[in-house]
Amino acid sequence: MKMSKRILIVDDDPAQRRILEETIKRFGFETKSCGSGEQAVQILEGQERPQIGLVLLDLIMPGIDGMAVLDRVGHVAGMPPIIVQTANGSIETAINAMRRGAVDFVVKPASPERLEVSIKSALKIEALTDEITRLKKTADGTLTFGDLVLRGEAMTRVITLGKRAAASNIPVLIEGESGVGKELIARAIQGESDRVGQPFITVNCGAIPENLIESILFGHEKGAFTGAIDKRIGKFQEADGGTLFLDEVGELPLEAQVKLLRALQEGEIDPVGSKRPVKVNFRLISATNRDMIQQVKDGKFREDLYYRLNVFPIFVPPLRERVEDIPELARHFVARFAAEEGKRVATISDRAMRMLQAYSWPGNVRQLENAVFRAVVLADGPELTVSEFPQIAAHVEGFEAEIPAAPSVVQKPQAYTGPALLGAENTVPHTVEIKTPSAGSALGIQAMAEDGEIRSLEAIEADMIRLALGRYRGHMTEVAKRLNIGRSTLYRKMQEYGLEPRTN
Repeated sequence: MKMSKRILIVDDDPAQRRILEETIKRFGFETKSCGSGEQAVQILEGQERPQIGLVLLDLIMPGIDGMAVLDRVGHVAGMPPIIVQTANGSIETAINAMRRGAVDFVVKPASPERLEVSIKSALKIEALTDEITRLKKTADGTLTFGDLVLRGEAMTRVITLGKRAAASNIPVLIEGESGVGKELIARAIQGESDRVGQPFITVNCGAIPENLIESILFGHEKGAFTGAIDKRIGKFQEADGGTLFLDEVGELPLEAQVKLLRALQEGEIDPVGSKRPVKVNFRLISATNRDMIQQVKDGKFREDLYYRLNVFPIFVPPLRERVEDIPELARHFVARFAAEEGKRVATISDRAMRMLQAYSWPGNVRQLENAVFRAVVLADGPELTVSEFPQIAAHVEGFEAEIPAAPSVVQKPQAYTGPALLGAENTVPHTVEIKTPSAGSALGIQAMAEDGEIRSLEAIEADMIRLALGRYRGHMTEVAKRLNIGRSTLYRKMQEYGLEPRTN
């Protein structure tokens, strides 16, 4: 798997550096090398640091040694994970290195296998740490643009505009297709504004029943209408002091649009049934995937409100226009879902990554997230290949999910003698045939037993699973797909029927 970030090798021995470079390149990573602690500190404290994904640091060096490097940068926020290596493999040395910020310790000369495990584990832990930090910041209202996976040039303008918007209280309208991450952009704007840490209230305007939207947005007094048994605080009041994010704002009914316009103009709202308006202090960010100008022309959206919302527009490009973001997004999702699902999936093959970058992603980042989630759940090995993305492969020319070939020889089975017949070598029935005991033998799964009674659904189902296992040579993903059941259901049924995967 090619990484967008490099592994920094710090070792004063030129021969050792060359060996490590070649070894690490075979793992699929790019490398950068330096021969002293001074150079390492210069790189890690300079402009090159964002390009470094991990540091492999020798402890014994003249001048600034590895421990001194750790003392300098080991606990600095945003520093890449550091693995230390030394010929002195004492417990005391390892503990001292860990206390100074190292994430792992390898003894020289480390075997390639040990080194690979250490590097990939450290990168996976780093990815998960970033995800935990991101989730915590999202919950706290402190998410910033630096926390988002936005590395491509296509997103540079979005980040620039977002930071400018954060510097004021100006209403923002975020436009873009569904699934591009408009809400994350809105959260980052708040996280870099003076409202950081304040409430961030999200309202999906298209998901609220029209008869309840005013009550949910503006609140209501007790007894304001049938069923209003208690007073309710609306979303505008919940967002007081913070940010109100109106997703799919183009779905707002015209009546609610009038009240929203008043809230923006006067800074106050009228709860349903209230005798007096309520002052509110909120920052409004709206989002839409619709053509708002057309909505205005069609009379579905008020023109005066549109210009109130569209003071500071930000367009988020679709994923197909930010192909350079796909590898890092995909790796981010792999690390997250592998941890959530308890799967030992660490990488995506180069071929699969090329396929992901060639796909058009009509569902954008949300679709990529779901595709990786499905792939991780289906994965049988440590690497995701094209076979784990069959639905994507079907739409990208030159890529095809690799399904094991079906057996070339199909023997005609003898008269039914019990369930073992359909699991016999090279026997792949093709049909289900209803026949009486006197009808003789036939190709297929028999619906009736020799005594003339209809066989149970469980027995026929067991035979169908045997059929699929033979037809697809024990390829469990394809077996489950063809039987239209989940893999966990397939394994459970196989256990119930005493079946084993066909691997020959």
